[in-house]
Amino acid sequence: MNNFLHKLFGTTPGKGVQPKEAVAYSIAGFGENFICTIIGSYLTIFMTDALLFGSENFMVGAISGTMAVAFLMLGVRIFDACNDPIMGSIVDKTRTKWGKCRPFLKWTVFPIGIITLLCFLPVYRAESIESFIAIACIYTVWSVVYTIADVPYWGLSSCLTNDTEVRGKILTVARLFCTLGAGIVTVFVPIITSAVTAKYKDSAGIVKPEFIYDNADTLKWTYFICALVLVVISIPTVLYGFKNTKERFTATNEAHSLGHNLKLLFKNRELLLVVLSGILGGARMVYTYTGGLYFAKYVLKNEGIYSLITLLVVPGGLIASLLVPWMSKKFTKKWSYIGIHLFGAVVMFVMYFVGYDAPWKLVVCAIGLVLLGLPQGVNNIITYAMIGDTVDYLEWKTGERGEGICFAMQTFINKIGMAVGAFVGVVAYYAAGINPTAADGVYISSSGETLLWNMLVLSGALSMFLTCVPMFFYRITEKRQKEMVTEIEERKAKAAQK
Repeated sequence: MNNFLHKLFGTTPGKGVQPKEAVAYSIAGFGENFICTIIGSYLTIFMTDALLFGSENFMVGAISGTMAVAFLMLGVRIFDACNDPIMGSIVDKTRTKWGKCRPFLKWTVFPIGIITLLCFLPVYRAESIESFIAIACIYTVWSVVYTIADVPYWGLSSCLTNDTEVRGKILTVARLFCTLGAGIVTVFVPIITSAVTAKYKDSAGIVKPEFIYDNADTLKWTYFICALVLVVISIPTVLYGFKNTKERFTATNEAHSLGHNLKLLFKNRELLLVVLSGILGGARMVYTYTGGLYFAKYVLKNEGIYSLITLLVVPGGLIASLLVPWMSKKFTKKWSYIGIHLFGAVVMFVMYFVGYDAPWKLVVCAIGLVLLGLPQGVNNIITYAMIGDTVDYLEWKTGERGEGICFAMQTFINKIGMAVGAFVGVVAYYAAGINPTAADGVYISSSGETLLWNMLVLSGALSMFLTCVPMFFYRITEKRQKEMVTEIEERKAKAAQK
């Protein structure tokens, strides 16, 4: 088994990073994604459908409750993303006996768990402005605390090793574990919520008008219990990752201010291209966020189908994840990334023109979802690997690594994607005219169904295409990265001789 793991990660027995660390690092990501996904995928629908903030009767000031939720998701996540450079700077200034990244895994795991549960407390009242304000405040605090954990977690990968191939393989496995953690949540939570609320629905899967508030109350408790179980599981996995990893490539030079680190960020041209690509691609997977759940619940009349939607993406994602090392070696990270996203854009345009209003069309779209797993799987791994390469580029260019500020940009990209995904989903919910408290049981019109579909699919297709544009200007190749690392080591050796 040990020989297999060394081959899997490309590590050398007794030298440098070892398989046990790579596995522990991956397990920590698995648990972390339990918490991230329950918040990222289900807090929005908890607010619109369990607390009925999506009701046409609920207003926050002069705007509808639905749009208030949309702007809350967008605003908090953009605020959260903007905190990432600050946290990255804090990481780069951190000096402890455990290193600069690992201690944050230990310090934040319990606060994150507690605040996650506070977001889903079943005591919040439906259609209550006070409850909306309370969740808005708690969610904002959650975003800050989660950032304190997430930025160091991804920065840790560049502290384990500076070998781009080994780091790429470690990140491949870590992303697989993260995807598995997120997948478990996205698959099973809708199945659970659909099952426990089945008694309130008619034969078509629509909640009976007389049971709207009973259904909402049951959803509140269900989401809270799901969050509680996920938090309890995630805590030991993150602590295991802290205990069984070791930082080897941590800068020991003088720590600098946020202003200095921001200047470093803008000197890292290649990193900025990756960031711009991530921002433009923020809506590429919008159908796997809240919008997809709304489509399953209100158009297909079964929220449990959302589990099938997310499951269909998994095979392609797993295949792509396993192929990333080969693709990177054969085509380079850059061209693998560009090619697979152009392919994804074509698939989504085909899905748009085919539509969803016939059984054979749903089969075509199901095949499309499987294929869309390919760009998702490649993106989940290659962006982390490319950012790791930009850390080496920054050190080669300036003499400073800046792991924290560089990997803060990866979490920045992720949060922009979550912000866009949630915002587009809730705006589509609003534009489609969905009303979860409609007295006649008609929660969405036929034209609203079509509009919801168009917004979800077209936004994804356009985003797939746009994410490729900045990467045409990205210049780090695998060969060049190795040359930079060699030059860095030579400089350090010369400096040590003086």
